[in-house]
This record gives sequence, C-alpha cells and structure tokens, in this order.
Amino acid sequence: MSLTHLLYLHGFRSSPLSTKARLMAARVQAQHPDLTWWCPQLPPSPRQAMDEVLAGIASWPRERMAVAGSSLGGFYATCVAAQTGCRAVLLNPAVHPARDLSRHIGEHSSWHDPAQRFVFTADHVAELRVLEQQAAAADTARMFAIVAKGDEVLDWREMCARYPGARLRLLEGSDHAISEFPAHIDEVFDFLLAA
Repeated sequence: MSLTHLLYLHGFRSSPLSTKARLMAARVQAQHPDLTWWCPQLPPSPRQAMDEVLAGIASWPRERMAVAGSSLGGFYATCVAAQTGCRAVLLNPAVHPARDLSRHIGEHSSWHDPAQRFVFTADHVAELRVLEQQAAAADTARMFAIVAKGDEVLDWREMCARYPGARLRLLEGSDHAISEFPAHIDEVFDFLLAA
C-alpha cells in the first residue's frame, strides 16, 4: 500500500519551523502533494503532546501512514509507531528523555520564537517515564534511524543500541541538528514511500 499520511514531530524547544520540518514539508508539497502532511506544535507536557497527536491521527489509515521525528520528537515518533504499527523515521532520537530532560526543569524559550516561553516541570519528567515504558513495544524493524556520532546533545551509542533491527544511517560527524539533512532527505522519503 502506498503512503497517504505523514506526521512530523519536532524536538524539545523546537517547532514546525525547524529546518528539518520545513524541508520535509517542502518535499511533500513539491513532490507528493496528495500526501496528507501534519506537523503540529507540541505542548511541553509529554502526556498532552501524545494525547493531541493520537487524537489528530485517530482517523488515519494505519497501513498507509508514517511518522518522522527529531530528538524528543524521535522519541514521540517511537511512541506513535508502538501504538499504530506504522513506519517511523527517527532523526537523532532521544532514547532516555526522562533522564536527559530532568536536567532541564524550569523555564525555557522556543528556539524559533524566543518570546514564546514555557515551563518544563518534574511532572513532565514523570510523564516521560510512563511513555518510555510504552515506547518499548515499538517494532524497530519498521524504523529508519539517522544517527550522528557528532551529536553534541545525545549519545549516538545509546541511539544505535535502542533500535536493533532498524535500518540505520550512522553519520561519522554531523551534529544534533543533522545540519546536512538535505543530503539524506531522498533516503528518508525512499524509506517512507517503500511498500
């Protein structure tokens, strides 16, 4: 069956204005205009984020949808894949978000609009712990991960170990943002569009 619906989930402090989200949206618009595309602005609460995402895709055909996500969005994409069985593309995905984001409790600004501020709390960390248990059920054989050894935020070894059986593109350098993502977008869409 061909892909008809594609969800993109951004990372912590990010937004639908991220470079990767905009590149994916532009590719959909230019080459796959019949594809339903959704890249929501995610709230700081992980539970609320997942509730909103799952409600938004409730009517999507599971066998013809896919999800992509970056960093924390990659973790959320893993959760979506665990719930729906869909294919997933993970871009430097967060593996232990409760552990890693526990150091970021407090007030933050959005990368793309510093005037937008939000508070990340200990309750949000607890919500991530619950989601981590749910994400463990995801079928990694239906996933494609792009992981950068040069990621300055997350440990590439943890990412690789978390997704056994996934198709993997391990980048020797790069960074957390995967700055050379345009060089990999063809491979991303080849995976997403594969029968």
